[in-house]
Amino acid sequence: MGIEIIHRPLRTKNALWLPDRNLIVVKERMRSVHTRCSIAHELGHVHYGHVDDRPKHEVQADRFAAENLIDFAEIRDHLGWIGHPQLLAAELGVTHRLLRTYINVHRLAS
Repeated sequence: MGIEIIHRPLRTKNALWLPDRNLIVVKERMRSVHTRCSIAHELGHVHYGHVDDRPKHEVQADRFAAENLIDFAEIRDHLGWIGHPQLLAAELGVTHRLLRTYINVHRLAS
């Protein structure tokens, strides 16, 4: 892909994709789980060729990140934790938001 990733102070976002510069800017000093999920989300924008942050594009980028960071086998191994999404997200190394996205896409919630 040839994407450069840099860390800088950002005020309103955790990360952003600058397609004209082939650059992802990630907010400095975030917890590693947020950094990891933010980069995966921005790579979703890269993958789909997004050049703006329309709500539809944000949903697509979240789904891309969730699909690439969450392994169904790990969810299956921890199905008893579905009722405790914060714990499950921590165990999987993703944010609660990405876990919710994955669960909704795969209709794992009852």
